[in-house]
Formats: sequence, structure tokens, C-alpha cells
Amino acid sequence: MPAYAGPWWKGAVIYQIYPRSFMDSNNDGIGDLPGITARLDHVASLGVDAVWISPFFTSPMHDFGYDVADFCGVDPIFGNLDDFDHLIAKAHHFGIKVIIDQVYSHSSDLHPWFAESRSSRDNAKADWYVWADPKIDGSPPNNWQSIFGGPAWAWDARRQQYYLHNFLIQQPDLNLHNPAVQDALLETSRFWLDRGVDGFRIDAVLHMMHDPKLTDNPPSLNNHKLRTRGHDFQENIYNQGHPAIIDFLKRLRRLTDEYDARFTVAEVGGTAPEDFTKACAAGSTRLHSAYNFDFLYADEFTPDLICSSLAKWPDDGQTGWPTWAFENHDAPRAISRWAKPEHRHDFAVMKMALLCALRGNIILYQGEELGLTQVDIPFEQVRDPEALRNWPLTLFRDGARTPMPWAAQEENAGFGKGETWLPQGPNHAALAVDRQNADPQSLLQITRILIDLRKAHPALRLGAVAECNICGGLLELIRECEGERIAGWFNMSSQPAQIEASKIAEGRVIFAHGEIADGMLTGYGVRLQSLA
Repeated sequence: MPAYAGPWWKGAVIYQIYPRSFMDSNNDGIGDLPGITARLDHVASLGVDAVWISPFFTSPMHDFGYDVADFCGVDPIFGNLDDFDHLIAKAHHFGIKVIIDQVYSHSSDLHPWFAESRSSRDNAKADWYVWADPKIDGSPPNNWQSIFGGPAWAWDARRQQYYLHNFLIQQPDLNLHNPAVQDALLETSRFWLDRGVDGFRIDAVLHMMHDPKLTDNPPSLNNHKLRTRGHDFQENIYNQGHPAIIDFLKRLRRLTDEYDARFTVAEVGGTAPEDFTKACAAGSTRLHSAYNFDFLYADEFTPDLICSSLAKWPDDGQTGWPTWAFENHDAPRAISRWAKPEHRHDFAVMKMALLCALRGNIILYQGEELGLTQVDIPFEQVRDPEALRNWPLTLFRDGARTPMPWAAQEENAGFGKGETWLPQGPNHAALAVDRQNADPQSLLQITRILIDLRKAHPALRLGAVAECNICGGLLELIRECEGERIAGWFNMSSQPAQIEASKIAEGRVIFAHGEIADGMLTGYGVRLQSLA
């Protein structure tokens, strides 16, 4: 494998771990930090560069860890700080970097900062959250709506004011317009940097700062989208995306630059303007990358979607470096969204090959390497607060958060013993790690091959997009870097696709799935070739 002299994170393959559902070490039905540590050998076997661990901080778990009550604490259901230190040490032993979430836009309403802030209008932290007086009739200060449904304002009798919550009522928005709040948040990040973390995924960047004038949002002009919440009826302009967010990101970058080889990526969100997403990672003084949502909620998976998304992030020396994912803990499993059951294996191989061929960093969500499907959770077992509030028109996030299957014949497919916090998928035991380890044609084994190819070929890891061509359901993608050219053909349709014989006659095949017969590439077929 050629030596790679660039920053470790550029072109990296990052594996997302959702702690509640990865591995349960103490049989309480919930995954934990020791469970992650025990299964890092699996992660290492994939050949990934890093893990991103979703929140494990002290929390009442109204939003399963994204409502943080102590930014420097580990919630007891996940373990303790010693467990985290052991996880870091073992990951580093395997050569795996560790990225964790940082949730700056809001806290839990049980955080001591909020307890003090709500106690009066003149305490030391009175201005650490977003407070506003009611209108003369007692109604909220403006028309902003929460992402989880209902008004984005909650009345607090102690202060006789409303507080802003862009998410759950238990998640009051921090006031990052206040420099003291920024200072405090950066100190919590320093705590984790000192503990050895290699980077941060910054959650909900778009919602870090609001318009201080509290201007009403205008009505949405998109009358064709599905509307399940009041939030969907507005152009969400003033409750999010304030320009001063970029200045805070610069402060964060200066902090991480005090440490060696750290990485930062912005999770901006699906409603963010393209320019704002790019601004988060532009130049050398902001974050290293921005996490794109182009694919996570797409109704269709098409060559046009791939080419248009890549075109937004040209290799022009000015535009930042993107990070891509087809799945995560907030989006339905891609294999269930985009493929019929009879095509799922071939589709999953094509999708994995395409992910590994994209320019940017790529994120693999736990279980994606197994081809896990979306699970239909009965209403009585739903845990997701968003789903409960907006049933049945909801994203069904629980269905992508079910426990990992490790051993097909064991209780709960090896996740742990006893009742699990969410049920196992009914077909997931058949996709368990132990079964796929024993099958050289499994998606798991193919995923390892594809990740190795990405790491072995600079054109795949770092190269520019020389061409992105569309011919019906066939995508032709050519990447190049320092004289190396890799061409990829991806049939993104279940039907055979015409492929030019003159093109596939060139170079050396480095990966193939499906057959080419009479100039036709089989449905969901793939061919990668080294041209130089």
C-alpha cells in the first residue's frame, strides 16, 4: 500500500457507532462503552480510519443522549470515564482514531447551567439561554416552530418568560451570542481533547445561533412537501443559521489546532442553505469538513443525484472538503429506501462500492456493512420522541437504531442477554457478523475489500472528480490523482445497462460485481478499473 503523507482525516473512512445499539456488556438491554471496546476488533477488521461515537454523556435521555446534562460526564448506563479511557486506548492500539459528538446548540433542561439560568433574570447565567418576554396577550414571542413539533418556545413560570427550544421542550437552546457561553463550551471540548479524542462531529451547527431580533419566519413556498409538523410550514430563516456561527467555528478550530492532528466536521442539517454548509468548512480557519445530507433523506438513488452532489464540492482549492453518508442514526436504512427485497444484496454491494469511490470523507453507519434493513417498530415499542409526537407520518428513526447482530444463534443475536431497549430486526440474525465472516461472498467481506481498495489507491481516497457521466441508470465516475486514474461504472438500476466496450477494454479491473454480456452490465453491477 502506498505511503500517505497527508492529514489522516482527508479521504478517511469513518465508522459511526450508536452506543445504545452496538454491544451490551452488562445485559441491561442497552449498549455501552465497554461493549464498544469489546467489539473494536470488528471495527479494526474493516480497515476504517476512525470511529465516530454518538453521545454517551450524562443525560436524562429524552433524546437519547442529545440532551446533555453534563458535557464532561459519562452517563452511568454507558459506563464511566475510566471506561472511555480504556476505549480510547484500545482504539489507538488498533490504529483507529476516535471522534465524538459535541452538542453546542442546546443542553438538557436538567443541566446545572439551565437550573441557574431559569432561577431569576439577574443571576450569573441569566443570559446563557435564549429567553424572551411574551407578547402582550401572553403568547410566544414569535412564530418559530420546533423541529419535533409544536411551538419552539416554552413558558417558564419562575422567570415569567419563554425559552427557546428548536428541538424538544427538554432541550433549551444555549445562547451562543454570549461569549461566556462560547468560552464554557470550548472548555468542555478541551476536556475531551486532553483525554485523547482525535476529533469532533459538531451536532446541529445550523441551530447554534438565532436572529436576536426574533423576526417571524415567513411561510414556506414549498406546497408539495409532506408536512407533519408546524416547522414544515415555514421557511426556517431566522431561528437558525446566524452568520456569527462561523466566528464560533473559527474559535473551535483554533482550539483544536492547539493539539496534534485533530479533525472537526460540521453536521449542518437537511434544511441548511448550500452556501452555509460550504461556509462551515471553507478555507483553513474553519472546520475541516462539512457533513452532507444530500443522500440521507433522498427518495431516489440516481446517477444525477451523485453527480449533482459531487459538483457542489469541486477540487478548486477554495471549496472545502465534504463528508458523505448514505445512512445514519437519524435516517431510514438506505437499503430499505432504495432497493426491493429481491435486489438487496446486489444493491448493497453497488452502494458500498460507490460510497468508497466518492471524493471526500465517507461515513459507514454500524450495520451498513452487514446490509441491515430498516425495522418496522410497533407503536407500543417506539422510543423515538419525534416518532411518538408525529405518528404515523414520521422518519421512524428507531428502525435504524436497532441492536447490532453479532452471532446468529445467540440470544438477541449476540448483542446481550435479556430484553433489549429496541427489538432486533426479524431478519437481522441471518445477517449477523459471525455468519458473514464465514462467507467470502458476503457484504461484510466485500466491504473490507472495497475499503482496502480506497486506501490503496490515492485516486479513490484523494483524487479529483475528472468525470461524472450519466447514461440512464448507469453512472460513470472517473477519479484521478498524481497520474493515477480510476474509472468506475455503477449500474444504479435493477435493469441491465449499456456500457461502452471501448471504455471497459482499457486498464486493469480492480473490482467487479455482476456480469457484462453483449455490452450490458447486469442490474446493480459494478466495475472499477485502474487506467494508469
